[in-house]
Amino acid sequence: MGRKLLTEHINVEGIETLDVYRKHGGYRSVEKALKTMTPDEVVEEVKKSGLRGRGGAGFPTGLKWSFLAKPEGVPRYLVCNADESEPGTFKDRQLMSKLPHLLIEGMITGSYALGANTSYIYIRGELLYVLRILEKAIAEAYAAGFLGKNILGSGYDLDLYVHPGGGAYICGEETALLESLEGKRGNPRNKPPFPAVQGLYARPTVVNNVESIAAVPVIVNEGGDEYAKIGVGKSTGTKLFSACGHLNKPGIYEIELGLPVEEFIYSDEYCGGIWKGRELKAVVAGGSSVPILPKELILKTAAGENRLMTYESLSDGGFVTGTMLGSGGFIAMDETTNIVRNTWNFSRFYHHESCGQCSPCREGTGWLEKVLHRLVHGHGQMQDIDLLVSVAKQIEGNTICPLGEAAAWPVAAAVRHFRDEFEWHVTHPQEATKAGAIFPGKLVTA
Repeated sequence: MGRKLLTEHINVEGIETLDVYRKHGGYRSVEKALKTMTPDEVVEEVKKSGLRGRGGAGFPTGLKWSFLAKPEGVPRYLVCNADESEPGTFKDRQLMSKLPHLLIEGMITGSYALGANTSYIYIRGELLYVLRILEKAIAEAYAAGFLGKNILGSGYDLDLYVHPGGGAYICGEETALLESLEGKRGNPRNKPPFPAVQGLYARPTVVNNVESIAAVPVIVNEGGDEYAKIGVGKSTGTKLFSACGHLNKPGIYEIELGLPVEEFIYSDEYCGGIWKGRELKAVVAGGSSVPILPKELILKTAAGENRLMTYESLSDGGFVTGTMLGSGGFIAMDETTNIVRNTWNFSRFYHHESCGQCSPCREGTGWLEKVLHRLVHGHGQMQDIDLLVSVAKQIEGNTICPLGEAAAWPVAAAVRHFRDEFEWHVTHPQEATKAGAIFPGKLVTA
């Protein structure tokens, strides 16, 4: 296995406590940053590292930090997006519950770099047990002088709060999160202005994912250039993947970016192959919102090259033959999977979670669910398949936030790669609607 930058000590007994965390090098980045570096130097190290947002978008973290407006006398905020709600993704809750001080350390160092004196961790409402772990760890950090006034005698002050959401998926979108944090309904905002200029309480704000912030201590300790040596090209460092579905060894894996997808799935070091000796049929590589790919296209690109676990390789071929790394929610499906039923299940989720602010999303997600319901339950017609593609196109690019695309892309990709299975649901409804029915045809690869 490759290097473990975030999870090296995750199984150490008591690592969630300050004392044990400190014995394993915890809070070194806070001491280094506050005593030997300026805020701009910390930002520069993050830029040099090539770290990209680990929540799904993959935008360069250091560049995002450099966009933060810094008007005199105006407070700034760092907000951690811990609203992990993407189906298939469960890495952040593991980091927070097992290594709460790693996230807190990242929040302190990141807040110092951005000039923030008040910061927030916005956590998914269902994760109350994690919230209690974080609050206990924050109390330890205050007691040890890593939070509060004049941290380590540096003159820098920081207060850190954990705020639970109400369980709305839409609040994973950064501006909806900020609305919720302000006590309002979690509806995404129009942009511009962007949060870097007018974010929380209309003040300059940076919103980063849990894993992104947890990588900051490693970068500050080791140096941005050293971090950038890990990985491939613009996909630097390590990445946590939530591997689930029909795998022999599902779980959370920290890998060096650049690992071949085939090795990740079949190697005994990682997922150990497909369960029960079955064949791989398809993979959703980055959480439910990214395009599904059949076996042939997830293992190899359309050009026949090995598909790698990187931002660039997974997106090779665009949405015609590629997908996205996304949040790292890696869902493997074996030959018994009903792709149409699975797509309907995803669509039910997005229809339910749409905030309803934008008509294309509010109405379109409902149409997708209804049409897929018809197909799954044996009432579909051939024109329904093209109707799905048409509705998806009318949603895409016509909404304030990316939830519309998140609902449209999986449907469009499923039809693109598995159209014959959709047609089977129309031509053989009695067979297709039986419990455990398996599509007998060949898999479509493009």
